Amino acid sequence: MLETSGFDYQRRQFLARSAAAGSGLAALSLARPLQALADETPAEQAIPRGKAEHCIMIWLGGGACHIDTWDPKRMGDPKMKKAGSYYAAIDTAVEGTQVCEHLPRCAKILDRFNILRTVHHDVIDEHAAATNQENTGRPTSGTIVYPSVGSIVAHKRGAASEVAPAYVLIGYPNLTRGPGFLGAKAGYIYLTDTKSGPAGFARAPEITAARQARRENLLSRVRTAYREKLPEGAVAAEYDTTISEALRLSGPEFSRVFQLDDEPADLRESYGGEFGQRCLLSRRLLQSGVRFIEVSHNLNFVNGTGWDTHNDGQLKQHVLIQELDNALASLVLDLEKHKMLDKTLIVVASEFGRPAQFDGGGGRGHYSKAFSVVLAGGGLNNGKTIGVTDELGMQIEEEPIALPDLAATIHIAMGIDPHEELYAPGDRPVPITDNGRPVAALFS
Repeated sequence: MLETSGFDYQRRQFLARSAAAGSGLAALSLARPLQALADETPAEQAIPRGKAEHCIMIWLGGGACHIDTWDPKRMGDPKMKKAGSYYAAIDTAVEGTQVCEHLPRCAKILDRFNILRTVHHDVIDEHAAATNQENTGRPTSGTIVYPSVGSIVAHKRGAASEVAPAYVLIGYPNLTRGPGFLGAKAGYIYLTDTKSGPAGFARAPEITAARQARRENLLSRVRTAYREKLPEGAVAAEYDTTISEALRLSGPEFSRVFQLDDEPADLRESYGGEFGQRCLLSRRLLQSGVRFIEVSHNLNFVNGTGWDTHNDGQLKQHVLIQELDNALASLVLDLEKHKMLDKTLIVVASEFGRPAQFDGGGGRGHYSKAFSVVLAGGGLNNGKTIGVTDELGMQIEEEPIALPDLAATIHIAMGIDPHEELYAPGDRPVPITDNGRPVAALFS
């Protein structure tokens, strides 16, 4: 852990001495910790930063089964207690790579995707802890709340326009997606559905523009006087930042983004139901200037259990996979049509996978020793399948990818140095990733 590392203490002493001596090495070390440099090969050090301008993370909350989606294996049989995939495999646009039969649209355009089949961590039984690690790239700490990947992107890149927030969460708010020690400015705006939109930002119909201006003028004077009395770092200052963001987004420009009826009917229909409409809205949000979006697909859509397919949840898992296939393929093609795919990194992730064995009710438990994360677009070297698991998808045989590596891959694709240090309260240096190394093949 960073806070207990003897090396970290020694490194900080070294940096302090180097800075005092005016050493150029101190500046280098602040941008890229010495331990990370020592552990990297010259090829890894030379990986260029990516050129993606936006990121959409599609979150399959509950634990999507990798061998029933992106890493199919031999067929199993829950009635016969035979371990294996629940669905047949089909060929794809990438030679030698197969996916589940219920992903036919994505299969045809898989050359725009990369499948990382060997992501892993050590949290199995606790959804919340696994989700926290997936979203922060770190284990939970008792002394510090780490920011999520989305909040780091918001902090480093900011919104791409004056009329949009940097970070939007389409789903229910969750601490694991939050800004941690970065504070409210790196937080998210959340939406629970696509129909109501940002209703909390809209003023009442009877409030005219002139009346609103008078209210904001009075509020500004009150806020200024109040801020002058606040101690540094007070919680009320975070609240004040939130007010500023809400006022910035209350204009008509941001509200127009949510008018999905402006899109052609056939396009809306191609995306499908509520989850698909969330993906369509995401494209519009990107066009407005949003930098990072999470689209949640973990609610009780279609099959009643989401991706947590214990027992009978397995029976309708295919309906959920079909919904993902439809919306994801439409999103990729829509972004491509708008010449936005190379500038938009799509990440399809879940907190863990599921084992090849079936449980007593015919479903599957949790499994985190090997599972799949999918990337698309983003200007990556697409059309690759990274990593190999064994005949049941239970053990990693080639190219393991730890969660810090996944986080580093996302950050470097977004033009962010994964080794740069942020500062927690007390000027405590915290590298953006926990010594994560980006997947080099995606950038070569």
